[in-house]
Amino acid sequence: MDNQDLRLAVLIDADNAPRSALRDIMAEAAVYGTPTVKRIYGDWTTPNMASWKPLLLEHAITPIQQYSYTTGKNATDSAMIIDAMDLLYSGRCDGFVLVSSDSDFTRLATRLREAGMKVYGMGEKKTPLPFIVACDKFIYIEVIRAAGEKARQEALAASMPDPEPVPEPEKENQAQSAKKPAKKTAKKKAPSAQPQPPEPEEIAGVPRAVVDLIADSLESIADEDGYGFMGKLGNLLLKKQPDFDPRNYGYSKLTQLVKALDRFEVVSRQTSADDPTKHVYLRDKHRK
Repeated sequence: MDNQDLRLAVLIDADNAPRSALRDIMAEAAVYGTPTVKRIYGDWTTPNMASWKPLLLEHAITPIQQYSYTTGKNATDSAMIIDAMDLLYSGRCDGFVLVSSDSDFTRLATRLREAGMKVYGMGEKKTPLPFIVACDKFIYIEVIRAAGEKARQEALAASMPDPEPVPEPEKENQAQSAKKPAKKTAKKKAPSAQPQPPEPEEIAGVPRAVVDLIADSLESIADEDGYGFMGKLGNLLLKKQPDFDPRNYGYSKLTQLVKALDRFEVVSRQTSADDPTKHVYLRDKHRK
């Protein structure tokens, strides 16, 4: 089934999700399928939850009331978990988007995947690792919020009128400046031989550990000539590290990230004479 055909249940923990990022969260969820169920859980009798109302109306999200019976206990978790299991057995969904930075949903994500559901997690970078790795894919809210803000700024800039051209300086001023003698620059001494610097911690903004992860994963799927299919590599990276996302490092696509590293040879191939579609393959230049 294609991702766009997936019926998704988007369940949001209002106690552990930033209200300011809701628009970007819903836009990201739509990338992975069609959100047919959209619910947000919290104690809506408290004054601090009132600011959510306009956003919930904008995105047709149903607020689910859950009273805080005991101070310090998060009753929202229980309500969200119960609803998720009800939706699982109803057969109305093909996958879930769990929006929270709380590790209490780790077992829920695991259970949903055991039942054959696709599970996408969204949370802040403080999210504990157990919940991250329990999801098929985990997306950091800071990353999608930054991408959304950038897109809005670009759209705003595009809608603004072009600035008036700056007038060129008068020819007289240019002639006077041309008559001034050029300043003499002292000759620089040739730099002395320096010891080889250690390998950088990052390459093109990508941590070395991630570069090594890509190289190791490519080696696992490479053919006899060392080439591996980019799509297969992306799937394997997510299985090994569910929070892997090229946008974490400033790239919109995996192909762009790989090309920037300058470690991998990237080629396009037509795999069948009957199919004109070209697929992207890559090879590690360091492979022996």
